[in-house]
Amino acid sequence: MSTATRFDTLANAAIRYGEASLDNYTLVRSLAERVASGFCRYLGDEKKCVHLVPPEGPFSPTDYGSGAFSVSGKGFLPLGSIKFGLAVRVSHTGDWIRLVISAEKEGPDLDVSIIGGRDFAFRLPVSEERLQDFFNLLFEHLTDWFNDRADHYLNGSYGGGAIGFEFIHADEGDV
Repeated sequence: MSTATRFDTLANAAIRYGEASLDNYTLVRSLAERVASGFCRYLGDEKKCVHLVPPEGPFSPTDYGSGAFSVSGKGFLPLGSIKFGLAVRVSHTGDWIRLVISAEKEGPDLDVSIIGGRDFAFRLPVSEERLQDFFNLLFEHLTDWFNDRADHYLNGSYGGGAIGFEFIHADEGDV
């Protein structure tokens, strides 16, 4: 005869949920850290040119650690999509842009979306080859954004309602 109460059943379900949400966060954070450290190398910049930053609100080009994730400070870790920001240096004079990335585990994959851009899927575990493919996508997304706006300007149509980036300028000594 079982002595488990309904509360025990509920608590066990919450534990299972908590383990899954922690696993999801760990996967997303690991990917974010690999992207932040690898994308600058991919770009060929000798200075630190990519930082993990919050996906919303004010930011400066510095690493925010766990504060770079949308679930930061939420108490009970929610299970689902997690957003993080990447501050990417885009000029030699200290201009930075924030990309917002959303990611979550879906079965054997880690599904990633560039907010305002394309989706990408990593088969777990994330391979270096697939990470390079994602860097290609990030690079294409950034360069296309700048080139598209410049082309629109030259043709008399620019601005518009498309999702844009948030720029900041930081003196080289500040980062």
